[in-house]
Amino acid sequence: MSEERNEWSSNLSFILAMIGSAVGLGNIWRYPYVLYSNGGGAFYIPYIIAILVLAIPFLILEYGVGYNFRSSFAKGLTNINSKFEYFGWFLPFVIFIMTIYYSTVIGWDGIYFILSFFKGWGANPNAFLANNVLHASSNLSDITTFVPVVAVSMIFCWIVIWFISHRKVESGLSTISKFFVPLLFIIMIVIVGFSLMLPGASIGLNELFNPDWSLLGHFDIWMNAFGQIFFSLSLGIGAAFTYASYTKEDVDLISSTLYVIAGNCIFENFAALGVFSILGYMSLQSATPVSQIVTQGTGLIFVVYPTVFNILGDIALILGPLFFFTVYISGITSMLSSFEVFSSSVQNKFHLSRKKTVTILCIIGGTLSMVFATAPGEFLVSVTDEFVNNISLIISVLIECLIFAWVFNIKKLIGFFNARSKVIKIGKLWVIMVRFIIPFILLLIWIGGIYEIIISESTANLIILLCLSIISLIIALILTKLPARTKNWLKIEERI
Repeated sequence: MSEERNEWSSNLSFILAMIGSAVGLGNIWRYPYVLYSNGGGAFYIPYIIAILVLAIPFLILEYGVGYNFRSSFAKGLTNINSKFEYFGWFLPFVIFIMTIYYSTVIGWDGIYFILSFFKGWGANPNAFLANNVLHASSNLSDITTFVPVVAVSMIFCWIVIWFISHRKVESGLSTISKFFVPLLFIIMIVIVGFSLMLPGASIGLNELFNPDWSLLGHFDIWMNAFGQIFFSLSLGIGAAFTYASYTKEDVDLISSTLYVIAGNCIFENFAALGVFSILGYMSLQSATPVSQIVTQGTGLIFVVYPTVFNILGDIALILGPLFFFTVYISGITSMLSSFEVFSSSVQNKFHLSRKKTVTILCIIGGTLSMVFATAPGEFLVSVTDEFVNNISLIISVLIECLIFAWVFNIKKLIGFFNARSKVIKIGKLWVIMVRFIIPFILLLIWIGGIYEIIISESTANLIILLCLSIISLIIALILTKLPARTKNWLKIEERI
């Protein structure tokens, strides 16, 4: 079996795929809440600084190293130094875990997409979600209680991922990105446009953008801004590295970085307008302060939105399906990029065809995801999400940044970037930022996250988190020790 390498047909395909990777559920439900709870308009100061200090320099770094090696993440790390192969497998496997539980949330949304055509959630969306959809329980002894409707929706999600991913990059990921990413923005424009016309929309917007300048002196608002940018743009999960490896020789990676960041930030700020316009409307109708309505996560997507759709009348039969379809698209495009990180690494080392690799991993992922199609599914999703985001991912990205910035010779990237850049040039300041400033920021975020876990989580949750950590470390070790089935695994091929 010959080793397969894919390539985007154009730089536009690459940019749209990266925007699709970045734009996800977090833009729709997490960002509006973070913006509101961190000083409203005042939040934009640390938000913009986080983009300049963290997002742009780090994304350029990931793009540059990924482009240089033109390989999967695991192979690229191995080529930098064979001692780093273990880490090269740890991060992709953690991202694969993220893909598995992400399919659960997409599965929930698929159910609500169907329900939205006839407002099937009834008069009490909160009770319907807990009792009729999730059969929710936080007791692990109820794990034998299977929820068939959730399982079927999740299996359909995995079929969609297989159908797109088993094709070559241009006929699969690229085609989907070119169609769905623009559609994603169009649908959100329709939803936000309608939301802004609702009575009481100004109430929500005033709450959202009313700046609390005093919070700028607090540590939390700065860490939340950097954390939001980090998670919103999917920095360090290997997607940027993998997608950049598929680019053509003449790509302008600095301009691509700016386009991707701009697209992501425009989308999440636009989504915030729609969310708080709707919350303002709900506040007016129920005579309840916005502060008592605002929420995040499943509460916003599957409770607050169905509640307002119940109030809107027949127009909600159009607006509802549009909204839940938007959430579904954003989830699928993000899931595709995270799936690609692990898939490409497996293809590289074990000399498997793309179709065979994707089929095997979809079967494994789909099977493992069924643990979330049980009564404690929502509880397990929250714990697994905490393991991925607060424990594994940030420390992994910190290690990745140190390897790329200190072991790999990043100075040779400067000439390559500047020769192709039509916008800005990089130099010593960029090197200082990726070698010193960004690692320091990531270390602070990680320590803060670990501290919050230790002081707030129950013993049972800590045991689950420990088990997930051990499993990930063992799987990464197994994948490292398994012999490569291709001579090219240790062969260093660089483009710069």
